[in-house]
Amino acid sequence: MAQLESDLLRTFLAVAEAGSVTEGAARVFRSQSAASLQLKRLEATVAQPLFERHGRGVTLTDAGRRLLPVAREVTERLDGALRDLAPGGLRGRLRLGIPDDQGRTRLARIIATVARSHPLLELEVTCALSKSFSDDLARGRLDIAVYEVETPGPGEERLTREPTVWVSARHRNIVNIDPLPVALFDPACWWRDVALASLRQRDRPFRIVFSSHSVAGVLAAVETGVGVGLLGRTAIGDDLAILGEDQGFGPTPDSILVLATARTEETPAIQAMKAAIRAAFHD
Repeated sequence: MAQLESDLLRTFLAVAEAGSVTEGAARVFRSQSAASLQLKRLEATVAQPLFERHGRGVTLTDAGRRLLPVAREVTERLDGALRDLAPGGLRGRLRLGIPDDQGRTRLARIIATVARSHPLLELEVTCALSKSFSDDLARGRLDIAVYEVETPGPGEERLTREPTVWVSARHRNIVNIDPLPVALFDPACWWRDVALASLRQRDRPFRIVFSSHSVAGVLAAVETGVGVGLLGRTAIGDDLAILGEDQGFGPTPDSILVLATARTEETPAIQAMKAAIRAAFHD
């Protein structure tokens, strides 16, 4: 007899909430192909389609909308039972800081991993510009943090290295405007200092037309053609063009993402969080 499997319902729920198979798959730590196979199995079980596919993602069918509250109730009750029945396990509160541009996909994976393995552990997450995180660790305001540096220091474990590049919108040629319009991060971010030093080294006249504390803000300004900007290479989409020596832009340093904790003696909770963070960034 056909049965609804909770694992399939979790994948269905993640995709439904994300509106995308790719992003939903990341939330349950599966590849897109594995999530698609699970959705096909679930649709075969209920003998009707649950999603309508379109260019930008997926939407629920009538059957999918009827299944959605059931999936939520089942997964919430199972998670609640695990919290009530878990013998021992990690308890207490853990304060995590993570850059806002990493919060969309990796943070969801980190939280889900820790919550499933240690349901009694309370997480307090600060998702913001990461410049203050090192100081927050030193002052005891955070227990563990991920943040960007030019060069890792003592106690800072390198997670990833990302090149920074000058970019502009493809649909608007602004590189020859004098003075050059520039979209930058606000003064709290060291990327701003790097960008200004790069322009001054080339004796390039410029004017700052836009400032933001977030990657999303600078990216939006550059995509709309407001100005050129300095961004990480992974943020570059098809609508942006990388600017190099031919356009008068020199090389800029890499951004290194590091992991650090507030204590030299790590608790089991911090060890579990570090393992989840490493998995999210190295997968």
